[in-house]
Amino acid sequence: MFSGGTIPAGANPGQCTAQTPKQAPRGSGAGAGPETPEVTALPTGPRGGSSSDHGDPGEAPTARSAHAPRSPLVLSGPSAVGPGHCAHLSQMAEPIACGDQDPVAGFLSWCRRVGLELSPKVEVSRQGTVAGYGMVARESVQAGELLFVVPRAAILSQYTCSIGGLLERERGALQSQSGWVPLLLALLHELQAPASHWRPYFALWPELGHLKHPMFWPEEERRRLLQGTGVPEAVEKDLDSIRSEYHSIVLPFMEAHPDLFSLRVHSLELYLQLVALVMAYSFQEPLEEEEDEKEPNSPVMVPAADILNHLANHNANLEYSADCLRMVATQPIPKGHEIFNTYGQMANWQLIHMYGFVEPYPDNTDDTADIQMVIVREAALQGTKTEAERLLLYERWDFLCKLEMVGEEGAFVIGREEVLTEEELTTTLKVLCMPAEEFREFKDQDGGGDDKREEGSLTVTNIPKLKASWRQLLRNSILLTLQTYATDLKTDKDVLSNKEVYAKLSWREQQALQVRYGQKMILHQLLELTN
Repeated sequence: MFSGGTIPAGANPGQCTAQTPKQAPRGSGAGAGPETPEVTALPTGPRGGSSSDHGDPGEAPTARSAHAPRSPLVLSGPSAVGPGHCAHLSQMAEPIACGDQDPVAGFLSWCRRVGLELSPKVEVSRQGTVAGYGMVARESVQAGELLFVVPRAAILSQYTCSIGGLLERERGALQSQSGWVPLLLALLHELQAPASHWRPYFALWPELGHLKHPMFWPEEERRRLLQGTGVPEAVEKDLDSIRSEYHSIVLPFMEAHPDLFSLRVHSLELYLQLVALVMAYSFQEPLEEEEDEKEPNSPVMVPAADILNHLANHNANLEYSADCLRMVATQPIPKGHEIFNTYGQMANWQLIHMYGFVEPYPDNTDDTADIQMVIVREAALQGTKTEAERLLLYERWDFLCKLEMVGEEGAFVIGREEVLTEEELTTTLKVLCMPAEEFREFKDQDGGGDDKREEGSLTVTNIPKLKASWRQLLRNSILLTLQTYATDLKTDKDVLSNKEVYAKLSWREQQALQVRYGQKMILHQLLELTN
């Protein structure tokens, strides 16, 4: 399998080679940010790289929807849950019978039994990685070389677990908004099964009681540190939906099958931790082009692939075929360097929310800032002087809703160089700023007419070329957005620029500061361009 190693361009007929990040929507811009003071770039915590010597990222996945709520889970919730006190995995079942074998040796032995092949050029290690377990090149690797192959049978899913038949028969009763319930039930069962086939794989999992997602931060701390970033709102929606899903679907199912689920896994706390684990470590196979109308594939756990840490500037990519999944180097990897996958083009607020880490500024070239759509409406309303003008403004907004350009929970997404919701923002500025008579005509034509704009024309650098009224509305919207943060840009910059002060911050304070600062830099760059 590994004698040749390099995959020629155009090889693997019938194989999907789309980048497949972990379970996540995407939203990003790419490119260099504005000039900044020197800031401290310390390790970012589990799963994320802090710097890279590698080349350009691969092709961009699709941008985040402008209309989606800021919660990637599409779960929805007020009130937080503190750090869990769930037992470590070793307490969920009897110790793995592998003598004095360490977890990595046990995992590699399991890989050989299930046919999961690792190239002799790579190794699983805690040494030389940015966080926790990772994969490192033992020898130099060339672009296109195969790093490892995971047979379909080695993937842990609702179909391959030991209760797959039951989960399939009960599929109708297990339907939920998230679509994750069958996999989560599979994990709940396998974790407490003493003879589970997957136990050597579980041994490399992070300790569930020490996951770093903001959903496990105290609510007051989460709100204080991440105010204005969109993370607290996303977490609260998630927690509400997770609780509802657990009490209405998961717990009744476990109670109906006491022979399969011991009382010790009847725990909302454990369920929350497994949701966070699936959010951070699972993969979702992309649909083929002809399958676009189908429901998305269910998430699965992919041993070996989920060991790789994330970097926007990654050097490996997961590919799918009918029989197996293959991790392939996308660029040369020098001996001793870590191998990074990408979880998708994700802003720092998405990384902290879904994975519990960020990339320090300015490393995350995919970072974005959001301007909530309702804030643009608020800015426009502040410019009205009479009741008639206010009513007309609401009529314009309702028309934009009809055109599906705006929504109450939507956001305009701005990257470092591009406006990712270009059509939505352009149309919104146009409709809210056009003269009343022109709006009447535009509305009569259902948003059509002869006014054609060039597709993809609204880049960040083109902002100064917008009409003065558009720039003013955008400027006012940015100023209102900046007011939603608890601190201003100068305060954050001063802390980031002072290594001694930054080092005294807690880990959570450092992560939150990186999220806030990256967003504010994008917003201030935009603000200058509207002047």
